[in-house]
Amino acid sequence: MSYEQYRPSGFRVLPPVVKNLIIINVLFFLATYAIGNASGFDLSEYLGLHYTGSPLFKPHQLVSYMFMHGGLMHILFNMFALWMFGNVLENVWGPKRFLIYYMVTGIGAGALQLLVLYIQTVKLESSLSPETVNYVYEHGYDLLMGGKNFSDATLGKLNVIINSTTVGASGAVFGILLAFGMLFPNSILYIYFAFPIKAKYFVMIYGALELYMGFANNPSDNIAHFAHLGGMIFGFFMIKYWQKHPRTGRY
Repeated sequence: MSYEQYRPSGFRVLPPVVKNLIIINVLFFLATYAIGNASGFDLSEYLGLHYTGSPLFKPHQLVSYMFMHGGLMHILFNMFALWMFGNVLENVWGPKRFLIYYMVTGIGAGALQLLVLYIQTVKLESSLSPETVNYVYEHGYDLLMGGKNFSDATLGKLNVIINSTTVGASGAVFGILLAFGMLFPNSILYIYFAFPIKAKYFVMIYGALELYMGFANNPSDNIAHFAHLGGMIFGFFMIKYWQKHPRTGRY
């Protein structure tokens, strides 16, 4: 099925939802640095997603974390992918349906990330005494803020999980990538602008890599691989639901 079969009249290169999402992300990115430089307050500590057991966790973070980014390359990559694939989907689905999909996949990505962190935390805490666990919760954050961590591997890993911050639109972006691959499976993408690959294979390979990297559990890469998978999983089931109920979500 080709893109031309979906392409509606009045196609816009920068449709309204994609445009406004990019603007909001850029504003949050600039605000993070402006507020940090002016007052030393880290906006990511309040708006980034924290483990539910952390004293820093707030329910609103399941939404706000999607608009925070950890660096210039992080936001550039996400916003480029949002525009590249999102503009096609919004033109096909319409603004309201696209926004619903974006928010659901982004929140779903955060929810899966929290679930994985919970499973990892329970496993680590089961090998420690309650007193030791409480000590990590009480003093671990200050250690990390001072550029230090517990020398014991188990305590150090637990501390990182408890006090880690997840930021970025990547979960929703991976949901968008999944949707593009499902709607236009035979469209040709170019890796590094040189190597052609069909969208369906690109999505499969990327999904498999994220699954492998997630279970490899290498904390040094500082990437929330299961959040990426969460965006793809929630996106898959949402598209399947819409395919079975075509009148649902038609705007």
